[in-house]
Amino acid sequence: MKRWIALPLLFAALPAWSAPRTSVSLDGDWQVRIDPADTPAAGQHPREAKWFRATVPGSVQQDLIAAKRVPDPFKGVNEAPIQWAGLTNWQFRRTITVTPEMLARDHLELVFDGLDTFATVSVNGKELLVTANAHRQWRVDAKSALKAGRNELLVSIASPIRTLQPMVLKEANPLPGEYDSAFGDEPKGKQTSPYIRKPKYHYSWDWGPRLVNIGVWRPVRLEAWDDARIETLQVDQEALNDAEARLTARYTLVADAAGSVTLRTGITGPDGQRQSVERTVQVAAGENQVTVPLTVTNPQRWQPVGYGAQPLYRVQAALVEANGVTDQTERRIGLRTVELIRKDGSFGFKVNGIPIFAKGANVIPFDSFPTRVTTAQMRQLLESSRVANMNMLRIWGGGYYLDDAFYAMADEMGLMIWQDFMFGGSVTPPDAAFRENVRIEAEQQVARLQSHPSIVGWTGGNEVLSGWENWSDRKAFKKRVGADEQERIGTGMAVLFDRVLRDVVRTRSPGTPYWPGSPSTDYEGPVDTDADGDRHFWDVWSGSKPVENYLDSCTRFMSEYGFQGMPDLSTIREFAGNGPLALDSPVLKAHQKFLAGEGNERLKLYLDQRLRPAKDFADTVYLTQVNQAQAIDMAARHHRACRPTNMGSLYWQLNDTWPAISWASIDYHGRWKLLHYAARRFFAPQAIVAENRGGKTRIALVSDATQPIAAEWRVRSFDMAGQPLGDKGGTTTLAPLSATDIASFADAELFGSAAPNASYAVAELVIDGKTASRQVFERMLPKDMAYPAPGLSARWDGKRVTITAKALARAVMLDFGAVAAQPSDDGFDLLPGESVTIAVESDASARTLARALTLRTLSSQP
Repeated sequence: MKRWIALPLLFAALPAWSAPRTSVSLDGDWQVRIDPADTPAAGQHPREAKWFRATVPGSVQQDLIAAKRVPDPFKGVNEAPIQWAGLTNWQFRRTITVTPEMLARDHLELVFDGLDTFATVSVNGKELLVTANAHRQWRVDAKSALKAGRNELLVSIASPIRTLQPMVLKEANPLPGEYDSAFGDEPKGKQTSPYIRKPKYHYSWDWGPRLVNIGVWRPVRLEAWDDARIETLQVDQEALNDAEARLTARYTLVADAAGSVTLRTGITGPDGQRQSVERTVQVAAGENQVTVPLTVTNPQRWQPVGYGAQPLYRVQAALVEANGVTDQTERRIGLRTVELIRKDGSFGFKVNGIPIFAKGANVIPFDSFPTRVTTAQMRQLLESSRVANMNMLRIWGGGYYLDDAFYAMADEMGLMIWQDFMFGGSVTPPDAAFRENVRIEAEQQVARLQSHPSIVGWTGGNEVLSGWENWSDRKAFKKRVGADEQERIGTGMAVLFDRVLRDVVRTRSPGTPYWPGSPSTDYEGPVDTDADGDRHFWDVWSGSKPVENYLDSCTRFMSEYGFQGMPDLSTIREFAGNGPLALDSPVLKAHQKFLAGEGNERLKLYLDQRLRPAKDFADTVYLTQVNQAQAIDMAARHHRACRPTNMGSLYWQLNDTWPAISWASIDYHGRWKLLHYAARRFFAPQAIVAENRGGKTRIALVSDATQPIAAEWRVRSFDMAGQPLGDKGGTTTLAPLSATDIASFADAELFGSAAPNASYAVAELVIDGKTASRQVFERMLPKDMAYPAPGLSARWDGKRVTITAKALARAVMLDFGAVAAQPSDDGFDLLPGESVTIAVESDASARTLARALTLRTLSSQP
């Protein structure tokens, strides 16, 4: 504490004047060099052995790119030239100027929000801190090492691969990891990544490059405080009903010595009304837990998008001493209840008592270099998700815990967040020290994110448990190591995922469900099956099975399924240049990570199975996007039609971490593929589902609304000349929160004697006289259909274009080639005589857009 003085007639000691906690940012310009102790690297790269400019937060890889010491790995085939950086030990330094006034404070603490990963922190040559977890915040008192004037802060960070590799190479049976290196820096099957707490996607994935980042990757600051400070503020919701919400503000206070402090806790409602409570408590030296009860009358509930508004409350906390406020913090909260739906294998989310069918996608890291990601980029992805009628995003476990701004925007938009802990799939070390490291990480991250109402569930990680149970390499590993070691490792994982992480969520975010892994059954039975828990279904695409296999069963919750499509040609040209391109071009294989670069063969396999031959490379790009959109459309509609057996459909994946050929519906530059436009249709609040199999068509109607809705449905069939063949339909009332099979027709009822390749049908759901959902379907694969020449025409008015079809036009794409542009709709169907007007967003002029436009369809005729 600062100083304690005795006053007459008072028996308790009171602190003298204390200044408020202050913070000095240490972000910005630093310097970096190869650690002089790393003599081999310094000899190979003498220029980088001398200090050069660095930026914090960031990574040495970004510094090397900025200084043009290495080529941009996102361009061309430049991934290999930067690999040496992740195999090198580095030093980062900057000067801190400290005043005598700062040194008069009781505490001067260095706070690192993220160090990646094996770092040693020194001030003026005095070692203060050694770290081993990129996901943790690190705090150390630096006052004893600081002096008035200029001080040197030095952060030495060792190569994660070289640090761990000697230990891994000694292991007869190293722990199974994720993806082997393509660059020879690690032997096959001897990965270091299972042993480190660092974003796993840095080591490459089947959609991203190998960039093993090293650096001070989160903000750094010097904090000054005196007697006491607020370590954490947790706002727990004890009870919620229509009359009141009972809350508890839980403080963790750090104090120098015993004494009394006053906590002022206020809460401001969405209407601006504020109430405040003061509580004076006695604290002991060290950490103190203090609770303050709060009550909100007539609470307004936070609702997921589509189910109501998103009112938010602000909880303000202040530590008050004799001279005023010495520390303060704030949390923004939403009032809502969440529970998992679990009965007889079911799995889903119930928010405020309403069973919500989860519609959305999986989110991977936004960039290989997280500090390049802006709030605007995150907002664009979130807004694109909401516009596409999504209500849930899963934050996948192989990346990093996202910035607070992401969750704050999700709160405002009503997007539910399924949050993985950061485990990507590798088998975890069984030792207690590893689990303790993870426990601290988890407590910090849950405490940081606990207040966000958008986070409706925490999950132990991605595919760790299902991999251990089902994957062939894990089974072979268990056989090699024997029963005793298998039990030791399996028990270690059970303790971590069923006890340690569950307890963190239970205590740090009570009321938020926990699920031990994705996929999982919460240790109640076999993992990754249709019968119980959530499912990752990869028979289609990874298993090369036909797309129609998506229709084979109704799972309980589909948390992963996916199909690849290429990004727009404008994105491809930005990384590949202007030369001739084909699926087997080296640059395209370099940006295709599935099957170690051979994934374009899978694209070709499905193109050959389902669609007409491509006319040229640009047409190939179009056809892969159509294939992707049609595959996920088929799956997602089926999932929705399986309600309530199935209660979720999250496709893989929303976004890209670099310019790539991948499963994303939005590419690295934020450009929508045809899949994302399709998602807006197949995730519509009310939808019609038509499935033609085995000579019959099933028609189902889906509604996410909580109230009944009067509607009409119809199914019309035509020949390719546009002549009607049949017309079925009726009126109905869509039941709340339901999927209902409304009809089943034999092919002869709909199509008569028309040839399957020369006829098609249109299923429509009409509400209040407007088409709420439409689906065009056929009885044969698109490649076998005799589509007519669509006779498309385009009429421009500024950056708006009206497209008219003379005949059926399937999967119309507005292709602007190398010109970056985003139409307001794309990949749509036009019936004979129909027109649609599309607005086009682009930096290009209207004249340039008109010249660049090519209209593409599934017809082989122009």
